[in-house]
Amino acid sequence: MRRAKPELMIPAKNPEVLRAAIRYGADAVYIGGDVFGLRAKADNFSYEEMKESVEYAHARNKKVYVTVNILAHNEDLKELDPYLLQLEEIKPDGLIIADPAVFMRAGELCPDIERHISTQANNTNYGTFLFWHKLGATRVVTARELSLKEIREIRDNIPEDMEIETFIHGAMCISYSGRCLLSNYFVGKDANHGECTHPCRWSYSVMEESRPGEYLPVYENERGTYIFNSRDLCMVDHIPEMVEAGIDSFKIEGRMKNALYVANAARTYRIAIDEYFEDPDKYESRKDWYREAISDCTYRQFTTGFFFGKPGSDSQIYGENTYDKGSTYLGMVLDIDEQGRVLFEQRNKFVVGDEIEIMKPDGRDIKAVVAALHTPEGESREGAPHPKERLWITFCEIPDIEVGDILKRREK
Repeated sequence: MRRAKPELMIPAKNPEVLRAAIRYGADAVYIGGDVFGLRAKADNFSYEEMKESVEYAHARNKKVYVTVNILAHNEDLKELDPYLLQLEEIKPDGLIIADPAVFMRAGELCPDIERHISTQANNTNYGTFLFWHKLGATRVVTARELSLKEIREIRDNIPEDMEIETFIHGAMCISYSGRCLLSNYFVGKDANHGECTHPCRWSYSVMEESRPGEYLPVYENERGTYIFNSRDLCMVDHIPEMVEAGIDSFKIEGRMKNALYVANAARTYRIAIDEYFEDPDKYESRKDWYREAISDCTYRQFTTGFFFGKPGSDSQIYGENTYDKGSTYLGMVLDIDEQGRVLFEQRNKFVVGDEIEIMKPDGRDIKAVVAALHTPEGESREGAPHPKERLWITFCEIPDIEVGDILKRREK
């Protein structure tokens, strides 16, 4: 008997991205507040933004989880109680926690909010799952280093009411379960406090101690020097295997990503999951479309990570540290007037005469040519060069377009 359809869990760095995630197929969204999350460089959510976003999601029968997953120092604990009391007022659906002290205090101050254990806690065996379950956790995020066989063994040895959450797409970390010290060592930015500067994407040299000042480039082989630079995880080809492993929540990485990346990941996995549960043969026949669709956002080539065994050399990118990119995010539709003009807030430059695409949640990308651009005051523009400027677009032909649709420009 096939297992229940898993939750699709999507990241959001700000309210705009959260709305995109929900519109394009997320069952749940995970976000961070101003403190205690592991993405300090994300926009993150103020108290009011978090409150409004939780209300927005709940009105659409979607869930919101909040990351409280730093590894706390003494000084962090001083600010913990006021923050947890705010979360108790906001009532998200769960808190994602790594630190035992934070876990304990959340149980005391937020008794009605589920506590989930972050991948940062190195959850590699069913004994660890049982430990957290006994303490009151309802869900544990598997370590990134587990195979599907190991995850299935965990499922077979924990209570049915305990949920397994697993990353199935996005950037991979060179350090075990993301607990990296390189950033702290090089630039004083603590990855375990949300300030990672991604030194795994840099190139390196070595110096032999008897030859000070003589630096030798590090070559993994003739292709290059980026020895720590992992490909991105992508499991869109393997929905059946992940379902059968007993994973309850499919999690996308990317709490620093823009609305296009998030919407594209949500849409592709939403369609793939739904089509698999509708008809496994249909899912198999559509794999080429899933692969093409997921490549439309920025990525560092793809790997299946540890799911089918330990990764080999083909899981690293040695020659460069740049992204591949299928499309560029131009903005999100905010309003449509009676003449069919579209109001949006610009994110990247384009000009009158460009052919752009309107991204629809059902998988369609509708081509449309820009006929004119105007400011809200009626001033005509030849292009949209200023980030976050609001403009009205007139298309050559009025397309099938709705508020919340994403505008993008195809790059390849």
